[in-house]
Amino acid sequence: MLKHWLLFNVSFWLLLSCATSPLGRSQLVLMPEEQLSLMGAQAFENVKQKTPLENSPQVNGYINCIASSVIKVSGSATRSWEVAVFREDTANAFALPGGKVGVYTGMLNVAKNQHQLATVISHEVAHVLADHGNERVSQEFALEQGMVLAQSALGSPQTERGQFVMGLLGVGIQFGILLPYSRTQESEADLLGLRLMANAGFDPRESVQLWQNMSQGSNNAETPEFMSTHPSHTTRITDLNREMNQAMTLYQQALNKSVSPQCG
Repeated sequence: MLKHWLLFNVSFWLLLSCATSPLGRSQLVLMPEEQLSLMGAQAFENVKQKTPLENSPQVNGYINCIASSVIKVSGSATRSWEVAVFREDTANAFALPGGKVGVYTGMLNVAKNQHQLATVISHEVAHVLADHGNERVSQEFALEQGMVLAQSALGSPQTERGQFVMGLLGVGIQFGILLPYSRTQESEADLLGLRLMANAGFDPRESVQLWQNMSQGSNNAETPEFMSTHPSHTTRITDLNREMNQAMTLYQQALNKSVSPQCG
C-alpha cells in the first residue's frame, strides 16, 4: 500500500519536499518521518544482532552520561532516543533516524576525555537533527532508485537492497558497503555538533584535539574507521576553529547556568 501511496503522491511530494536544515540549507526530504524512524529502528536492531554489546556498567554509564547531556539540549525530546555501546575495538560511532545512537568502545582509545567523546556523539546526533538520513534516502528516491526501499522499509541486511539501505542510513560500513555522508552533510554535523556540545557544557576546544587524535591514528597502519568515512581532518579543524568563538560563548553561557556534566 505504501508503494501505491508514494506513486500517486510523488508530484505533490516534490512540490512540498523542500525542507531547511538547522543551518539554513535547503534539503530534499521526501520520506515520512515515521517510515524513516522504522527503518532506523530496524537498522539498529540489525547492528545489535551482529555486534556484541558492552556489559561494563562503568563504560555504559560514562557514554550514556555524555549522550544524555547532549540529547537534553538538542530540542528533540519527541524522538525515542536509545544509546547502545558496542564492544569492539573499532573507533567508530553512528546515529540513526528516530534517535538510535551507537558508540564502539574503540572510540575510547581516540577520545581521551568526556569533552572529546562529546564531540563524536554530538556530531552523530547532529546528523539525526539535520535529517541527513532522510535526505540521502530521498535523493535516491528522486533518482528512481528508492521506490523499492520504501516498499518494505529495510528488509534483511544480508540482501543487496538491505545493505544499500544500511549505507544510506549511515551504518552500511558495518555490513561491507561504504556510503559516507556528503562533505556538506559532514560539515553541517560538525558545526551543529560543536554548538550542541557547547550548550551541553562540554568544552568545544576539545573538538579540535579529538580530530588531531584521529589524524595521528590515521598515520598508523590502520586508519580509525570513524575517520575513514569523513573529509580531510585539516579542513575539518579549520572549519571548527572558524566557529570556535561562537561556540565558546555558548559554552560560557552553559557554565554560567551551572551546566557542566561530570561524566568521568
